[in-house]
Amino acid sequence: MLVSRVFQLRLFVYRTRIGAQIAARRAVWSESFLRISAQQISAMETGNESLAEPQLTCRSNSSSDQLQKVNVLEAASDPLQSRETSLGILNGETVINEGTAQIIFPDANEVFYNPVQEFNRDLTCAVVTEFARQRLLAKGIRALVPGEHERQKMVVSLAEGEPAEQEDPPVIQRTTSAGEKCEDGIRILEGLAASGLRSIRFAKEVPGIHSIVANDFSSKAVQLMKRNIELNGVEHMVTANLADASMLLYESKRKQDRFDVIDLDPYGSPSQFIDAAVQAVSEGGLLCVTCTDMAVMAGNSGETCYSKYGAMSLKSKFCHEMALRIILHNLDLRANCYQRYIVPVLSVSADFYIRVFVQVFTGQAVVKASASKQALVYNCVGCGSFHIQRMGKMIHNGKNYKYTASTGPPVGEECQHCGQRHQLGGPIWADQIHDQDFTRKVLESVEQTPQRFKTSDRILGMLSMVTEELPDCPLYHTMDHLSSVIHCSTPSLLQMRSALLHAGYRVSLSHACKNAVKTDAPHSVMWDIMRSWAKIHPVKREKLSETSPAFRILSKEPVLQACFDIREDANPKSRKQGLKRFQENPEANWGPKARAKASGGIHPCLEEKRKRLQNKRKQRSEDAEHGKQIACKKLREVRTQICGD
Repeated sequence: MLVSRVFQLRLFVYRTRIGAQIAARRAVWSESFLRISAQQISAMETGNESLAEPQLTCRSNSSSDQLQKVNVLEAASDPLQSRETSLGILNGETVINEGTAQIIFPDANEVFYNPVQEFNRDLTCAVVTEFARQRLLAKGIRALVPGEHERQKMVVSLAEGEPAEQEDPPVIQRTTSAGEKCEDGIRILEGLAASGLRSIRFAKEVPGIHSIVANDFSSKAVQLMKRNIELNGVEHMVTANLADASMLLYESKRKQDRFDVIDLDPYGSPSQFIDAAVQAVSEGGLLCVTCTDMAVMAGNSGETCYSKYGAMSLKSKFCHEMALRIILHNLDLRANCYQRYIVPVLSVSADFYIRVFVQVFTGQAVVKASASKQALVYNCVGCGSFHIQRMGKMIHNGKNYKYTASTGPPVGEECQHCGQRHQLGGPIWADQIHDQDFTRKVLESVEQTPQRFKTSDRILGMLSMVTEELPDCPLYHTMDHLSSVIHCSTPSLLQMRSALLHAGYRVSLSHACKNAVKTDAPHSVMWDIMRSWAKIHPVKREKLSETSPAFRILSKEPVLQACFDIREDANPKSRKQGLKRFQENPEANWGPKARAKASGGIHPCLEEKRKRLQNKRKQRSEDAEHGKQIACKKLREVRTQICGD
């Protein structure tokens, strides 16, 4: 209660001071307006036109204390511009509203900001809210979210039969709300904060926070953060800090200095910060990591992926889930060096990036089991069949466990289905990538308060698919790839799911790919199903080469006769309800933005290239003559030789 009253008093003083400053500015502007109007009248009488467009130079209220030129006539006629000027906005700056936060952002590319990642920030606020709720509940503190506790009072149990036994809830001693400082709350570090938008949203939307450190290595970014923190009135919780993120994390690795939540959302790869981050997070703390270098993690540069994450990526249809498992492998590998290990809470592949939330614990005994959670991937270059080879083996022996190396490999020199060779990828994280119970709690919270986030529809769809995924089946198959291998028409998702369910196997969809299925069925069963499908929808085998994967797969008779009758349980709930699982492009020219530069601005060649290549595939398909206008490589070489001769 005392903390709340102190906060209200500080807020009252802050608003009074801002109101006095605005009133003083308006008085100065009014006086200047009258003076300049008189000058204009006299100038019109004397015929002097040099004073026709007067400008007033006044000092802004920003931390940079720079000069700002304001057109007095426009400011007097436009109330919105007058309000923005009172907030200390300089020329070339705009106000951005996201969630409950309002930030000033320069039009030049001096500080990084990508509006497309609003889903990333909304999801992070939801996950951190649930983490803070569980963290404080153990201390007897209830974290309240606006609109959520009222809904909980109206919940009525409609379950049939006797209710399940529930554990006694902890005794609640006090409550805390978003926007107020909690003395026993969590400490958050945003290592690369840029404009400070995420940290400000944490302070205003997540309850149970003690303090937030918004750090960046750019002095212009820190200067902008201070202005945004003051604009939103969260100085009592958020502190802007200028430092190298790695050095700040290494300086915070002592137990008393560790953070409960560390958020790393860099431009590109987070590999250089991971070693320090796993040391600076508290026991059971939450580590949030974003990777936007998907070209590297999806197999375009496997050697670069190995140098950054210690794993070889493969260019395959399951590359997005493999990217998630590569970063989880790297996090656990770095944590094992300090007798720590990770427990994945939520792992999401969305748009052009991946986002993982993991808890970090300490325990030498559990670290020994980490080898059994890592695996190599054998991927056939012909038919795309993959096999998982665990790195270690954990054998239960009474009350103890015995740890040994695994035996293998699980495949021969050639693929048993198509006779092609295998590629070796990994190691990757082969254990569960989600905590289903935690994800359901986040899902329930967003369902109760969908007005909290602008992207709540997509969050509900994404988390619903995550809760439906098979937790013990790494990677997935895609319908278009299976059918393209044998050159047949593509079965629908419901038909493939029904065939697997009729065969007695488990199956689910994947949030990482729209037309993918995850199943515990072996690849021999998958190809038997496709052979059965090819009998219903015949393939022109006379056009197939005898050495092609399609010919070798279809030359064998199916052992399993698949049934494609649609089952009721083949359609998952998220699909029945029509939830927004995979959204369309949010805006034109969307995607990864250019790296922020100290001088600001984007190179004109890069901007022109972006616009030129936008929708390039669609444009080429519409233009039938496009391919004929491009000379092939051999023709260019012949022309070069002729010109040289």
